[in-house]
Amino acid sequence: MNNAVNNGDDGIWSGTWVAERLGVELVGDDALTGLLGLALRRNPKRAHLLVSNVLGKHVPQSPSVVHGHGFALGRRVRELLGAEETATAVVLGYAETATGLGHSVADGLGTAPYLHSTRRPVAGVAQAGGFEESHSHATSHLLLPEDPALLVGDGPLVLVDDEFSTGNTVLNTIRALHERYPRRRYVVVALVDMRSAADAGRLDDFAREIGARVDLVTAASGTVRLPAGVLEKGRELVARYEATGAADGNRPAPVARGTARQATTDPHPEDDRTRQTRPPGRISRVDLFWPRGLPDGGRHGFTPSHRARLETALPAMTARLAESIPDGVERVLVLGFEELMYAPLRLARELEQVVAAEVRYSTTTRSPVLAVDDPGYAIRSRIVFPAHDDPADGPGERYAYNVAGGGFDAVVAVVDSVADTRELHAPDGLLSQLAAHTPHVVLAVVPSYVPEPLYAAALSEERPAMLPEPLRGPAFSSYPPEEVGWLLQDLSDVTLEAPTEEREEAIQSGGAHYAESLPVEYQPSEQYQELFQAALETSAARIAQAVGVVTETVIAELPHSRLRSSGGTPIPRPVLVSLARAGTPVGVLMRRWAQFRHGLDLPHYAVSIVRGRGIDANALRWLAAHHDPRDVVFVDGWTGKGAITRELAAAIEEFEAGGGAAGFDAEIAVLADPGSCVRTYGTRDDFLIPSACLNSTVSGLISRTVLRADLVGPNDFHGAKFYRELAGTDVSVAFLDAVAARFPEVADAVGGAVKELLASDRTPSWEGWRAVERISEEYGIHDVNLVKPGVGETTRVLLRRVPWKILARAGAGADLDHVRLLAGQRGVPVEEVGDLPYTCVGLIHPQFTRGATGADGKAVTV
Repeated sequence: MNNAVNNGDDGIWSGTWVAERLGVELVGDDALTGLLGLALRRNPKRAHLLVSNVLGKHVPQSPSVVHGHGFALGRRVRELLGAEETATAVVLGYAETATGLGHSVADGLGTAPYLHSTRRPVAGVAQAGGFEESHSHATSHLLLPEDPALLVGDGPLVLVDDEFSTGNTVLNTIRALHERYPRRRYVVVALVDMRSAADAGRLDDFAREIGARVDLVTAASGTVRLPAGVLEKGRELVARYEATGAADGNRPAPVARGTARQATTDPHPEDDRTRQTRPPGRISRVDLFWPRGLPDGGRHGFTPSHRARLETALPAMTARLAESIPDGVERVLVLGFEELMYAPLRLARELEQVVAAEVRYSTTTRSPVLAVDDPGYAIRSRIVFPAHDDPADGPGERYAYNVAGGGFDAVVAVVDSVADTRELHAPDGLLSQLAAHTPHVVLAVVPSYVPEPLYAAALSEERPAMLPEPLRGPAFSSYPPEEVGWLLQDLSDVTLEAPTEEREEAIQSGGAHYAESLPVEYQPSEQYQELFQAALETSAARIAQAVGVVTETVIAELPHSRLRSSGGTPIPRPVLVSLARAGTPVGVLMRRWAQFRHGLDLPHYAVSIVRGRGIDANALRWLAAHHDPRDVVFVDGWTGKGAITRELAAAIEEFEAGGGAAGFDAEIAVLADPGSCVRTYGTRDDFLIPSACLNSTVSGLISRTVLRADLVGPNDFHGAKFYRELAGTDVSVAFLDAVAARFPEVADAVGGAVKELLASDRTPSWEGWRAVERISEEYGIHDVNLVKPGVGETTRVLLRRVPWKILARAGAGADLDHVRLLAGQRGVPVEEVGDLPYTCVGLIHPQFTRGATGADGKAVTV
């Protein structure tokens, strides 16, 4: 077989055989016969098949030619749109044939995210749209973007298909999408425009009907003239040739290929006598080391950031591929798999640059086509094999065309991991069928990308232990399920509470760790609840501004994040991981700010970190299996003396040293950093954050976290309790709503504050830590763990520990009203101090025993 762009052997056009027998004519641009051949197919809706010579589907072709045609079309679209509209464009390709072409067009545009339709449902992934392709072998198309915002916006939608035959598919697509995601402009891109004049008019009428502009960009145009009765005549021809077995490509490739004389001679079954048998080829496997978390294609979206990651990884992957191909090979085929066209195309294009062999590229397909070994026919041979990806429509035949008899010394079969099944490796499977026609078969498997939070399923074999999915409300916590996923285990049925004095004595005596039990949940009095509400009304705008500042800082300083499109503007997409539980309300608010300001739906999880024990390593493993660790941003409510900051840094270092995934950044983003312990914060003022005033009833009804050997095994998440019984006093969502309601009024102030902050020196001074050490010595405590600086930490002392005294900055006002109230209830003195760097500091009773507590349960002086 000759794989020249335009013709078969001896310069014969590869549509001659069909044209002579059916009277089909191809009329139009001079380039048409170079781009297209003709074949017949088993399809009740259309007898003929336009076979592209430059698509890389049915006809093996140079990968540079395949990618180059799509890229050139993308460049033309970019010129048509101009820089401003190109920056907001989204490209949509059609499964299965045009998935790689659409990718290549997106490459030509340069900045456009890409999505292709799919015929593979993915459990748990919401459908963003769908449409029908009436003439196709498989008609239903699904749209399953990971990012729901991908199809939202007013920028141009660029629709890419291999051929524009009647316009029905494009009309169906635009009609379905325009109802849900209306926009002002569409661009239809195809290799060839084969519409009739009437069909061309339909598209213009439809554009006027919906009030949008529709442009068309193609490489060539023309029409197919079909004589009367062509459908019936085509069916009869297909039936006759299949009945004789003349088209059976599951035999060894013919030794003698067709000649010009044979172009007018029908082949007969006897031609199979010219085939020869040989030992099957060797089947081997190569590990590409595909980058973790990089999509294998555009089924769920492929962004410019993904493209950049792929470009970076391609040289190393191609080098491994080249090493797997034996020396002396002269002709190599890289064979993709149905919708998986772009990844093998890019690998083939790179391979073409680094090996001496001639490299060709094509893919397998679902579409049944008659194969006739004639130089005037586009499909010279076919390999038939069973489907090997457990398709939703059930088992069936799949095909690889023009591979048998193609003279390939090696075939590299590239499939995704969903298709790496028993059927692929079966005696009648694709690999064995290929081995019957080539000496060397190399299998390369690309991980099937599964959108968050389902990514773990695709990587389950890589995890040392099966970790459960995050707990979510309303089953665990009063937060809506999309607000946060808790990487914890539910210990609600375990009695963990102990009286405050018993816990304090056990902790200070070394008999127990504070994380092995829980304090009895503080039930606020009516007066305290009124104080909380007043504090919330007073501070909501201040908190909202701090939330906006810290969120915008995170987005601005996360260079490795995957880029998503929000109104056409690429911005980072961090993964928020709050330190349970004080960090969780802040993480939810940051997530809400990202939605409010950028339309982003950020992943958010809560994990446990325990002073002296470190962060939950299993939670880190789960995060690494689902996300790029470099995208993770740890979130906390506030800093005190910086103990948790140091704890996290040490824990991440230990995790990586123990073989855990690299890339986690130990920097914490906090709402308030009065201790000057971190670089990423909303403010460094020490003020009242109302979420610090309460315990579980402002944190989704979740307890603080628990780490106890008899409850938490080596493969378990840390534990926590869900206090369902406190629902009557829960203000968790009310707190979030009150702060989020102030986002619009602080938006301008946030913008100015962020610019100023990013230009300033934010190097931590650790001023708070030095103050804590000084206070510890001055007050004879000699243990920094018993000194809790800041409004938030002081509140915790009064609610959970046995307080000794409270140090308050002279002149502190309403920010300390709740502290004074709690201190009065527990008989704790409040001492004003002039040079305090914090608004207040709580001192835990040193060397505590229950004997140091009066009969009324109030602390007494040492």
